[in-house]
Amino acid sequence: MRIIGGSHKGRSINAPAGGHTRPTSDRVRESIFNILAHSIEDFDLNQITVVDVFAGTGALGFEALSRGAKHATFIDFTRRALDAVKENAAILGECKSTTVLKLDATHFSPPPRAAKAPCGLAFLDAPYEKELSLPALLGIVNKGWVQSGAIVIVELAAKEEIELPRQYEQLDERSYGSARVLFLKVR
Repeated sequence: MRIIGGSHKGRSINAPAGGHTRPTSDRVRESIFNILAHSIEDFDLNQITVVDVFAGTGALGFEALSRGAKHATFIDFTRRALDAVKENAAILGECKSTTVLKLDATHFSPPPRAAKAPCGLAFLDAPYEKELSLPALLGIVNKGWVQSGAIVIVELAAKEEIELPRQYEQLDERSYGSARVLFLKVR
């Protein structure tokens, strides 16, 4: 797995040991960042703060840092994923611009100061078909992790259903094989 664009373009990052993590493919990440850069009106990744929920490898958050984000908070519940994120931060020289937190993304508490929240961009890439995305969407908005107008990217299984909370407006939706990506804006 590698970073697709920005200052870390082409650099490799590691996945957690074992087969429990399903990293977002290079192709899908490239598409997400192209849409953010060219199709989301008034969105600027430069100097924004990011939260990467269900972080896994941290690929989405590190891609954002590589492209100009100033800080990323990585949230996962498994020690293997958190260790991989810390290792990847060290590999990329991004330790000072990252915060790594072990949290249950379905039961958020208000963000700690280190998270530099509220964030302007959030990634939610929950395990497919586990119904974790909806509680995470509610938690990040209700507990102050994202600001009004923030962009939230949600990756789901292609056929996975989700009823969006009223706090979100859907801007776009794309399908990539077994994955579906929603581009949302916090109202």
